[in-house]
Amino acid sequence: MREAAGYNAREAAAILGIDHTKISQVETARFGVSADRVRFLASAYGCEDQAYVESLVSMAKDRTKGWWEKYRGILSPGFLDVAELEHHSAYLHTYQITHVPGIAQTEEYAQAVFEFGSPYRLSREQKEARVEHRIQRANILDREEPFEYKALVHEAALRMRFGGREVTRSQLDHLVDMSEHPRFSVRVIPFEADGFAGSGQAVLYAGGPVEQLDTVHLDSTLGPVFLDADTHLKAYRSMFSRMEKRALSVRKSRDFIREVIQQL
Repeated sequence: MREAAGYNAREAAAILGIDHTKISQVETARFGVSADRVRFLASAYGCEDQAYVESLVSMAKDRTKGWWEKYRGILSPGFLDVAELEHHSAYLHTYQITHVPGIAQTEEYAQAVFEFGSPYRLSREQKEARVEHRIQRANILDREEPFEYKALVHEAALRMRFGGREVTRSQLDHLVDMSEHPRFSVRVIPFEADGFAGSGQAVLYAGGPVEQLDTVHLDSTLGPVFLDADTHLKAYRSMFSRMEKRALSVRKSRDFIREVIQQL
C-alpha cells in the first residue's frame, strides 16, 4: 500500500509519528499499531479498498499470542513465522516434491525428516521441539472458521523413504486417512504427468482474507523465504493452476497412494 502510494519509509513514519526504523516492523506486524492508526494511514495513502483496510484493521486488533510463541527462543524465527502465517490464512495450497506435507506427517516420519533432511547437526532437544511444533500445526484443520488445505504431492515424495519401510508405510496410511478430512485434500502428480510445471522446492501459498494479503512461503535448507509482491503471487497462482491440471483427482490420488503402500 505504501509503495503504491509513492511514499518512502521516512515519509510513512512521519505520518504515523514514529521512528522510520519501525516502519518495516509495522508492515510485517512485528510492531503493533492501533486500528485507528491503520485507518488513518490507509487514508493518507489514498487507499479506497475498504475490504483490504478492514482486513488490516482486524489483524491490528488481534494481539493474542499464538501457540507457537512458546517455541520462541527454542526454534528459529522461520518456524514461528510459518505457523503464524498458517494461523491467519483463509486457505492454504501447498506443493511438495520430497516429502509429504508437514501438517500431515506422523511423529516418526517427522523425526526422520529432521534427522536426515537438515544440513545442520541438531541436538535431541532441537529435534524434539521441531517435531512437536510440526505435529501441532495440524490443529489448524480443526479451527472454527471456514478453511481449506489443498496439497499437491509429487510421486517422488510418496516414494522417498524417511525412517525406513515401516515408517514410510505408516506415513502413507496416515496420509490416506487425512485425505478423508473435509478440509484437507491430496492430489498426486505422477512421474508420467506431461509437462511438469512445478519448481524444485516446497511451496506454500497462504491465502489472506483479501488477495492483497496473500503470501508465498518457499521452504529451503537455509530457511524460509516469504514473497508477497503482486507479480510473485500471480506467478505462483498460475503455477498451481497448471499443476492442478496435471494432478490426479482426489479419488484417484487416494488409490494411487494405496498402490505405493502395497509396493513398499
